[in-house]
Amino acid sequence: MNNMQAMLKQVKSLQNEMLKVKDDVEKSEFTGECSLVKVTLYGNKKLKKIEFNCDTLDSDDVQALQDMVVVAVNQAIDSIDSTMERKMSKFGNIPGLF
Repeated sequence: MNNMQAMLKQVKSLQNEMLKVKDDVEKSEFTGECSLVKVTLYGNKKLKKIEFNCDTLDSDDVQALQDMVVVAVNQAIDSIDSTMERKMSKFGNIPGLF
């Protein structure tokens, strides 16, 4: 029975460490850039800000700018996902934890 308690204690410790890593990533900021657009997201994939790197826009540029925003946001989300995957990989593949 003592081995079972020790194992449960290890699992709880591992779970707490995983939650800390997840929390750290979610509080971090990630950026994505595409030409005239820069976006910043938090690690929980919530958008913090969008910056346009241009002084003026004419109506012909609006569609292109919208497309660039999509690319930049998706780039930042991909960065969040890869960071989370990299940091969580040290825990191995434990189904059902996250």
